[in-house]
Parts: sequence; C-alpha cells; structure tokens
Amino acid sequence: MFEAVETLVAEHAELERKMSDPAVHSDQGLAKKLGQRYAEVSAIVKTYRDYQQATDDLEAARELAAEDPTFAAEADALEPRITELSERLQRLLVPRDPADSKDVLMEIKGGEGGEESALFAGDLQRMYARFAEQRGWKTEILDSTESALGGYKSVTMAVKATGNPEPGMAPYAQLKFEGGVHRVQRVPVTESQGRIHTSAAGVLVMPEAEDIDVEIHDSDLRIDVYRSSGPGGQSVNTTDSAVRITHLPTGIVASCQNEKSQLQNREQAMRILRARLLEAAQAAADAEASDARKSQIRTVDRSERIRTYNFPENRLSDHRTGFKAYNLDQVMDGALDDVITSLVEADLAARLEAVGE
Repeated sequence: MFEAVETLVAEHAELERKMSDPAVHSDQGLAKKLGQRYAEVSAIVKTYRDYQQATDDLEAARELAAEDPTFAAEADALEPRITELSERLQRLLVPRDPADSKDVLMEIKGGEGGEESALFAGDLQRMYARFAEQRGWKTEILDSTESALGGYKSVTMAVKATGNPEPGMAPYAQLKFEGGVHRVQRVPVTESQGRIHTSAAGVLVMPEAEDIDVEIHDSDLRIDVYRSSGPGGQSVNTTDSAVRITHLPTGIVASCQNEKSQLQNREQAMRILRARLLEAAQAAADAEASDARKSQIRTVDRSERIRTYNFPENRLSDHRTGFKAYNLDQVMDGALDDVITSLVEADLAARLEAVGE
C-alpha cells in the first residue's frame, strides 16, 4: 500500500508543477482534467502525510513514556487515530470508477401509470435538483417533454459541480446508483376514489462526456430538424428549431427541442449524444469484465426496480441494500444523503472485498 502511495506523492509533485504553468490554463479542458486529478491525488497524499505524522508522534510518545508516564496517555490516544487514518488511506486507494470525477446527465422518463408516472418523473427531477442545490452544484434542463398536468414524459438534466470536488464527491460518483426503475405508491391527483395506485419512472445516469472522451466523426451523424411540440412559447410549432441527431454506427439517437434556436438545440443534443456514447462504451466494458466485478450495485440490470416511494407510510425503500427511511417527505425535498451513502458504502465494501481476494 505504501509503495503505491509513494508513487502518488511523486505524481502529486508533478501535477503541482504542471498546474503552475500559465500555458496549461489556456487549455480549459486540460486544466480541468489536471485539476480533477490533483484533487483526487491530494486527498490521498494528505491522508498519507497525516498518517506518517501520527505514527512519528506515537513513536516519540512511547519513547518519552519511559521517562514520563503522562506520555503514555498520549500514545493511547494516538493509536485509534492511526487506525482511522490507515483505514481511510486504504479506502482512498481502492480502484475507482474512472468516471467518478465527472459531471452527470440524468434522463428521467415516465413509465407505467400514464399521467401519474409523468407527475412522479417531475417529482424525481425536482428531488435531484434540490439535492444538487444543497451540494452547491448547478443544474440545467437540456431537453424535456411535459405532460398535460405539468409532469414530464421525459426530461434530461445536467448536474455540474463547482470547482474540483474531493474523491467520491463529484456528481457522477454520488448519483450513479440512481439509475433504474423507481416505483411510487400513492393516491394520484387524478384519483377521485382515494385509492392508492402504483406507477413507475425510469432514471438513466450518464457521466457527461468531454470531447476527448468520445471521438465522433461528422460523417457518422445524421441530423434532422423538425418543429418543436408541447407546451412552450411562441417558437413552439412555428419554426424548425428542434434537432434530432442519429449516430449511424451505433444507432444511438439524441434530440433537443427546448432552446429557441436550432444551433443551441444542436449543441445540447450533441452533449446528450456524447454522454450516451460514453455510457454505451462503459456498459460494453462492464459486460466484458462482468466476471471480475464484485459490486452487485453497479451490475444491476437497469430495467430492474431499485427503489419504492410509499407516500401513505412516508417510507422509502432501496431494494439493493435494504435501506429504509421514514422521512419520504424530506427525501423528495432533496434529503438523499443517507440513501446515497448506503449505496456508496455497499459498493466500496464490495470493491475492498474484491481487492482482498
């Protein structure tokens, strides 16, 4: 473990040297990439140095305890601190998902349940937007199709961090386990008899891809323009501003109609397309390495029901970890920390187990 850290200490020094070069900051993409890596390595190096300092202090306290018994208490206090730092260092060194430092695109679609599922999709979008707001992240609706009652048949939202988050605290690292089918049990606003209905919405979480992550050739794209549809301003149904882009080699499609100009819609659709292509590449890599992957969370089928939101009982249940909470009203207002922590911890435990085998 310590040999690996020494290598990272050298990398940390090299990253500091590169980031001090003004020429680096003229390339925003490179500067961002170096900054993300620097934040990740810095957390490991700081923990390692704290561990070294604590072990040095412990050794000194034990030597002095032979002459002055009061130092024995100091040595006793340092031992749990060293254990804590050693465990933190081990956790930080566990191989991470390469996309963990990235921002996120989330697609939320109404599923079974008609208008009620569209309303629930809207509730989920607001829940994630509130969670992001509490983290100091920025959100942006890239594309959406509203339902008659104000929900979403489909909505794509970007979630972006500010600055360089610590390892494991970027949007994708925190939200990647939200992908799957979310089931809701409640009395719909359309229900006149007061009966509880069950419906569902699907969530897809993708790391936002940079230009350098995915190579796209113009010759591989078919771009169609059409008139926007659904609720909106004067531009809706009057101009061919909506854009649909098809990646011919894979058949993956991305569209956007929210912006007023065709150029803006094309840029947003390309963001979505890059993310979908990166997600598809990662899914293929995961499938090839499925025998070696131990995390039951990351390999869960995206079509599988992952969570139930029971409004009459104010209960949230995650079916992968067994986590339950009885503060659903607060969860829907963005209080997702506990359930996300349970998923991250379960995944980390599986990764630690895999490393130890």
